[in-house]
Amino acid sequence: MLGALCLAWSLALGLSYPQSHGRNLNATGSWHHLGSAGTLDEAEVAQRCADEGGFDAVTLDETGTMLFFKGDVVWKGFTGPAEPINASWPEIHGPVDAALRIHRLDHPDVHDNVFLFRGKRVWAYAQGKLRGGYPKLIEKEFKGVPGDLDAAVECHPKECAAETILFFKGSQVLSYDLKTGVLKEREWPAVANCSSAVRWLERYYCFQGIRFVRFDPVTGSVPPRYPLDARDYFMRCPGRGHGHEVRPNATVRARYDRCSGQPFQAFSSDDSGRIYAFRGGLYFRLDSHRDGWHPWALSHTWKEMQGEVDAAFSWEDKLYLVQGSQVTIYRSGQGYSLVEGYPRPLQAELGVASVDAAFTCPHSHDLYLIQGSLMQHVDLLQRSRGPDRTLTPPHSRVDGAFCTAKGVYLFQGSSFYHYASVNELVTAAVPAAAQDTATTFFQCPATGGEGGPQRPPHQG
Repeated sequence: MLGALCLAWSLALGLSYPQSHGRNLNATGSWHHLGSAGTLDEAEVAQRCADEGGFDAVTLDETGTMLFFKGDVVWKGFTGPAEPINASWPEIHGPVDAALRIHRLDHPDVHDNVFLFRGKRVWAYAQGKLRGGYPKLIEKEFKGVPGDLDAAVECHPKECAAETILFFKGSQVLSYDLKTGVLKEREWPAVANCSSAVRWLERYYCFQGIRFVRFDPVTGSVPPRYPLDARDYFMRCPGRGHGHEVRPNATVRARYDRCSGQPFQAFSSDDSGRIYAFRGGLYFRLDSHRDGWHPWALSHTWKEMQGEVDAAFSWEDKLYLVQGSQVTIYRSGQGYSLVEGYPRPLQAELGVASVDAAFTCPHSHDLYLIQGSLMQHVDLLQRSRGPDRTLTPPHSRVDGAFCTAKGVYLFQGSSFYHYASVNELVTAAVPAAAQDTATTFFQCPATGGEGGPQRPPHQG
């Protein structure tokens, strides 16, 4: 488990803040563990942590476990021993050239399948089983794409213009539109010669041997301070990584630990199903829990942001982040981009000086602002304000709120309260039953407090 913990801390801090190299926050909190832990013998450590070569392919599987292919073996997760490739995929004999987990929401039978590429053929697996009709020639499955690839990675809508696959072969970078079948070549010298590639938590990584870069899947640009060594971030290697000399105090550990019970200052949800939880300059993604429960600095996604978020809401593909008396707006197209002229005063934008929580419901222009025990309706189209409503006790103060097709969720301390609709919230004679936020939303072990486990109310 320690290896996964170290990776979570190093990625959360290292990939968000590359300049923090040399530190390791070795927490003891409960983390989503990708892959089984185990003791690696010296021969296997030498194979996994060699100075040369890197991996043949990297992808996530259907369950969110990271797969690292090298030669005839695969590592499942960031720690643990190697397994023969054909133990999981008996039809594959020998090394693979590339691998990806495909994203095709309009084709549920294909969505989240794992594709393995070898030579001129491709194999497609659903829930670990080879799909009928495979293997196929790569050029037949993806018209115009050559065989003997070096790497491949899927690109999701809103990050690319459409559901796309990026293929890498030597200095060639090819973009394949899954819907239209159009193939385009990209001139991306910084991400050419990828030996493997992967999308993880809306970030794209190209491995060039044992080193890697993070890149923009639309422009091919690479942030400063890359490339970095994969052995400091993606695997456990003796003498590598972020050391053990710095240990955070209990307050810092609690802030990074989703199961600590420490309250969140804000939540947001949008029409595409993304749900964010904000705490102390960090955010967690609730809707992508399958790929890990890692905390990230605000600047990881919203590069101009730092400090605490007091309230957040989405409307018309824009995310509004409130900090004190200021509001900052980001367009949420292919990644997030700052709207020109922001931040600006909250009073000028919404007619209020401060707010404890805010939410909009899916595909609605009705905004609800909560300050103390009062909730006010704002029509975002007309910019008109309705009368204040007094919330049912004990909602004298709300830390955060969001709304999905399943209703409204109000958060206070370590608990939340669910109402089936806004109308049910404002007309309730008694408060809804308190439920435990960590248990329900973050799949933490039950602590015996109020509220039993249930499926998180994710959209999409």
